[in-house]
Amino acid sequence: MAEMTPYELMGGAGVVRHLCERFYTIMDTDPSVAELRAMHPADLAGSTEKLYMFLSGWLGGPALYMEAYGHPRLRLRHMPFAVDSRARDQWMACMQLAVDELVLEDWLKAKLIEAFYNTADFMRNQPE
Repeated sequence: MAEMTPYELMGGAGVVRHLCERFYTIMDTDPSVAELRAMHPADLAGSTEKLYMFLSGWLGGPALYMEAYGHPRLRLRHMPFAVDSRARDQWMACMQLAVDELVLEDWLKAKLIEAFYNTADFMRNQPE
């Protein structure tokens, strides 16, 4: 029997979509992440959809982003933005809250947060 993917363990498309929606709602309403919010367009619908499509495949579900846009090339796509440790930490604060609200199992939360942190840290493109 094959091991379940994080996508499946989380509950599939509905939960991943809700995670992305919650992430951007937090970013849009929490003044402590205003710098991160300023890096995004006024309308977050496109960002939410792209994050959903990316996370779907990244978590082991359908490769929606790759099908629509090709390889994510995350670091390259983030180069136009000044991503430093502060931006990483603000992004992680939003994701931590969203994960805490939507993922019930502590072991899965820890696994997700570690993977999100490693990816967010890789996005840094500014000297400290």
